Amino acid sequence: MLLDVRDLHVEFHTREGVAKAVNGVNYRVDAGETLAVLGESGSGKSVTAQAVMGILDMPPGRITRGQVLFEGRDLLTLKEDERRRVRGAEMAMIFQDALSSLNPVLTVGDQLAEMFTVHRGMSKKDARARAVELMDRVRIPAARERVKQYPHQFSGGMRQRIMIAMAMALEPKLIIADEPTTALDVTVQAQVMDLLAELQREYRMGLILITHDLGVVADVADRIAVMYAGRIVETAPVHDIYKAPAHPYTRGLLDSIPRLDHKGRELYAIKGLPPSLLRIPSGCPFHPRCPMVQDVCRTDVPPLYEVTEPEPQARAERGSACHFWRECLHG
Repeated sequence: MLLDVRDLHVEFHTREGVAKAVNGVNYRVDAGETLAVLGESGSGKSVTAQAVMGILDMPPGRITRGQVLFEGRDLLTLKEDERRRVRGAEMAMIFQDALSSLNPVLTVGDQLAEMFTVHRGMSKKDARARAVELMDRVRIPAARERVKQYPHQFSGGMRQRIMIAMAMALEPKLIIADEPTTALDVTVQAQVMDLLAELQREYRMGLILITHDLGVVADVADRIAVMYAGRIVETAPVHDIYKAPAHPYTRGLLDSIPRLDHKGRELYAIKGLPPSLLRIPSGCPFHPRCPMVQDVCRTDVPPLYEVTEPEPQARAERGSACHFWRECLHG
């Protein structure tokens, strides 16, 4: 087991009250496995990742409960200098906005080389050579010349490749990619995802892919965890989710994907808005928007039920936080 997140709770103290951003998240990632974490904005995907990486702003954020086990070590109990040695060298993160994540007054070569001078003790000359190698590896043309350029001189897709190169620099065992294809056109999205998948296979890394786009993960993920209001509401192997979702929220997300065979029809959208994390509804947090809602949904918080159908003999390892998951699965 590479990463095992157990019962993680994160809250933010604001003037309006306490926002419960993450409410008992559990997930795991093995070496070489890709876990896609899906959900609308505000569902807790990025906050969970920041807590795992140890880059959560505290205050106002606070981890109130849980464990983050990385190769058996609980990262939440490490001192900051120990945690810093883990970041970059053993686990790394790719952020969604490459332009704001890169330093605008340093060349991309200097920013890549810094990884090697700080963590590996390399000379500046050797570190610059490694930076060029990395830029070549992520297929940036004329890397030897472009290593001297600044972030604003690269396109959005090329900046994202720089971010991937920085994450890969020290060959970490786990990479967290937070919306890595946001604001990129479809062709560049595909190129970036193909590059990530290729590098993952080559280095046998674990990969957590955070996104709200189910179309992006269909061909690259092994497992999917769907989040809503700070909880995981469904988890399953990727093909099981697409074939037969066991939670109404997941079904709604799938139905919202535009389809070529539905040309001329009105696009489906989940009614309503995600709840305020300051005032999460009682019972199932999805019940105000759920087409299958019943009285029990308004009062009882559903646990993550084990989904054993339609193939109970399979190694399904599926879960759904819905009182009526069977009806959803067969609907």
